[in-house]
Amino acid sequence: MNTAKILVTGLPRTGTTSVCIAALHLGVKTAHTAYTREALGQAQLLADTPVFCDYKNLVSLYPSSKLLHLSRPFELWLPSIKRLMTAMQNNLLSQRGGFNDTIKRCYLSVFPEFDKHFDSDNFWFDCYQRHQQQVYQFAQQHQLPLLDVTIDQADIGSQLAAYIGNGKAGTVAVPHVNIGGKVTAWKWISHPLKVESTRAGKADKDTLLYSEPFANT
Repeated sequence: MNTAKILVTGLPRTGTTSVCIAALHLGVKTAHTAYTREALGQAQLLADTPVFCDYKNLVSLYPSSKLLHLSRPFELWLPSIKRLMTAMQNNLLSQRGGFNDTIKRCYLSVFPEFDKHFDSDNFWFDCYQRHQQQVYQFAQQHQLPLLDVTIDQADIGSQLAAYIGNGKAGTVAVPHVNIGGKVTAWKWISHPLKVESTRAGKADKDTLLYSEPFANT
């Protein structure tokens, strides 16, 4: 089990897939979404679901973790998250089937009752700001390393290489993927350091995956 984790706390549509691809090229075992204990244990860098919701619990389980926060200008993030949530809405809200328990819990925790406030830009702004502030406060409170970057900044490749590159100097290319409404780039990535999110397509039960020793801190 890898106990020193890099937890990507950026919300969906902030560049999590791009960072995960860069991490693979830096020699880092990476999971973009993790729905089993094996995936959580094997990966050094974890992003997207459940990390953006459960980073506090993951730090409790892996206290040597450091945080990598992805920001994005709100005016660019807003139409992107709305497209994603439009596509996901039926499966998120389904009482029978739809997404696995972890996906539903994470999205509905960070975007509570989003279907009732979908057309309110203020709702999405509040969700974005609240999440960012909570990450900052948690890192400060627990004295955790925190790197905050945007996917478009000029020096992101060198910053990522220094922060997650396992001692590698220099820079790494950070591809721009999942542009527009596309969200499946990670699915088509083939790399020996890629950690599968599920076990033969199956996720652990959420009640098992997130019971103790995950702590609500």
